[in-house]
Amino acid sequence: MEFQHYSVLLEETIEELKIRPDGVYVDGTVGGGGHALEIAKHLTGGHLIGMDQDADALTAARERLADVSDKVTLVRANYETMAETLHSLGYEKADGILLDLGVSSFQLDTPQRGFSYMAKDAPLDMRMDQRNPKTAYDIVNQYAEEELYRILRDYGEERFARNIAANIVRERKEHPIRTAGELNAIIAASIPKKVQFSGGHPSKRTFQAIRIELNRELDVLQEHLDEFIDLLTDGGRLCVITFHSLEDRIVKTLMKQNQDPCICPKEFPVCVCGRVSKGEVITKKPILPGRKELEENSRSRSAKLRVFERKIR
Repeated sequence: MEFQHYSVLLEETIEELKIRPDGVYVDGTVGGGGHALEIAKHLTGGHLIGMDQDADALTAARERLADVSDKVTLVRANYETMAETLHSLGYEKADGILLDLGVSSFQLDTPQRGFSYMAKDAPLDMRMDQRNPKTAYDIVNQYAEEELYRILRDYGEERFARNIAANIVRERKEHPIRTAGELNAIIAASIPKKVQFSGGHPSKRTFQAIRIELNRELDVLQEHLDEFIDLLTDGGRLCVITFHSLEDRIVKTLMKQNQDPCICPKEFPVCVCGRVSKGEVITKKPILPGRKELEENSRSRSAKLRVFERKIR
């Protein structure tokens, strides 16, 4: 299957990166290479590092970026290793960093990858990096009930997390839960019929939660966003596209903390904590897809772009 991924908020992202022709840029989630190609087109003398942990994504990106390959280095790695990767290639800083945190259409639409609850016979996989020995099957069949409840509650914001966790544990005592269809049936039996489709497909939140847990998505974002801001040159920009409230909350909070890091009590006349601002949040409100994009790609409806500009004092 051809790797498909609509480049969400493409024009807005390119505009907000303020690309310098001779600059160094990092696309930490290169996917099919849509954003990367547009960045590379703006470079004359500059360079782009494209990172992704998905081998299929890198294969597609390599093909898409063939005409600008002299400006691009592709690396198979999770973006959490961005600093190490950048330094190993001889760069100390970047003039811009992009993170597009969405799951690609290819990943969702390829049944054997196991990301979609729509493919009933799909295996419970959900690995963004197929070198990972752990899969969604392991989470569903091995996690204790309290752990399942925790991830469904925290990562899926699932109202019926307790019911779903209990029913998963009950069912797997009879036989392993192997497919999306089997998990869908358990979820459907755990949610009252009158509310099952009130917020979209009843399995949506559970699949999201398992995927986030498996791929450590929120942990990596939480632990490394400050570091990415430190990697920027003076005036360099970090652009992050999120697709659900948990990601967006982390990005919004950490960007704000980097802009206003002071922890002194408000009644103090001057700052004594010594924490210095690293820059400015450019997007007071997130940038959202326009009507045209929403018509072309319904999956972009939950996308939000936030931007931070580094200012070194």
